[in-house]
Amino acid sequence: MKTAFAGAALALALAAFAGPAAAQAKVIDLTQVPCQFLESEGRKDRGFKSSRAADCEAINAQSAKQRLAEATPLQLAPGKYVFRVANKNVPYKLGFWLRGDSLIDRARLPSVSGGGLTTGRTQDYEIELKPGNYVYSCPLNPTPDYKLVVR
Repeated sequence: MKTAFAGAALALALAAFAGPAAAQAKVIDLTQVPCQFLESEGRKDRGFKSSRAADCEAINAQSAKQRLAEATPLQLAPGKYVFRVANKNVPYKLGFWLRGDSLIDRARLPSVSGGGLTTGRTQDYEIELKPGNYVYSCPLNPTPDYKLVVR
């Protein structure tokens, strides 16, 4: 009897340690290729070539405005999310930055960021999104600021 009770208590403790939030988070997959997120641009790989951030800065100066006009903003409900970001064929370290769309939104909305995403690697970024307007991008790749609306 004591063994069954101890086993149940251990299982409850482990479940509490793992956290129910992890099981409830929705996963959003995003794939970075040179100068863009594929999913954000309708999964259309534009075939950009980049060996350094400056290459993307030049590409975006010419094409980001049109690409963003064609992109459909990501729309999500408030809640817990894991943004699973992959570096597919970008030959330098990347990152991810999700934040409020305006200076006021950056002050009042949650954000998440990180770097060190090497070629072929995938990294998770956890966040609990509140209603509002966000943007996400990679400052290291550089990509345009893609829209995310939480309602």
